[in-house]
Amino acid sequence: MAQTDERQVNKRRIGEAYETAACEYLQAHGLVVVERNYRVRQGEIDVICKEYPGPVYVFCEVKYRKNRSAGCPEESVTPRKQRQICKVALFYLNHKKIGTDVPCRFDVIAINKDEIRHIKNAFDFCYP
Repeated sequence: MAQTDERQVNKRRIGEAYETAACEYLQAHGLVVVERNYRVRQGEIDVICKEYPGPVYVFCEVKYRKNRSAGCPEESVTPRKQRQICKVALFYLNHKKIGTDVPCRFDVIAINKDEIRHIKNAFDFCYP
């Protein structure tokens, strides 16, 4: 296996481990995880949850940084990434026949080493 292939596999394993940590955190704080790594042609959403009462659909982007020198993890959720997440969320709500009139929220789970920060309402829905 080429070195770049190994790096990609390692990055995926690391990403999966931190997404699992994010899911455990969300569940410990009362959210119900309904999807992980929801992928469609338009893009991907790391974690989709429901928060009760409601329910409120919560679309979460998980970002990890090894150390602070790489910047705050949430800073990497750019306006372009936000539009992509919104596009996938809209597709999800239609595909699952949930409808687009349900309450939704867009959160970021920022992981820096062992610290997990849950940024609720990190950004508003933006039409793709």
